[in-house]
Amino acid sequence: MRRRPSARLLVLDGAGRILLFRFAHVRGPLSGQVYWATPGGGVEDDETYEQAAIRELHEETGLVVADVGPEVWRQDVVFQAPDGEYRLFEERYFRVRAPHDQVSRAGWTELEQEVMAEHRWWTVDALAATTETVFPETFVELLRLHAPGEASATPR
Repeated sequence: MRRRPSARLLVLDGAGRILLFRFAHVRGPLSGQVYWATPGGGVEDDETYEQAAIRELHEETGLVVADVGPEVWRQDVVFQAPDGEYRLFEERYFRVRAPHDQVSRAGWTELEQEVMAEHRWWTVDALAATTETVFPETFVELLRLHAPGEASATPR
């Protein structure tokens, strides 16, 4: 099985809400799958996880930061990729404070424009109460560990 090193981001706004994107696949092997997930993506050959996190943050949100700080969590999980192949995703999570809650789609790839249907700033309570699918499955526990006391405002 091929590996896919991935940098993921816990992006918190000034009110402590967490940014998630809703992925809605309408064609291909993942057709019909809908879920919420953090910004982030694959680590390129010449990058560290931290460098990939900075690049992915800019590409997917328009936010520019010089540093993402230390890794706060990691998981290795097998997922089916949009091309249908199952891969071992080696995910490393970094916590970032957003200077504002505006998200830009300007850096999105064609695939991202197709499947990233919307974004939302969530509170931990709203995430704990939702019946929608959120990845990773332990996301609420992850936030409570790495953003304690935050994400308490009403989501947009």
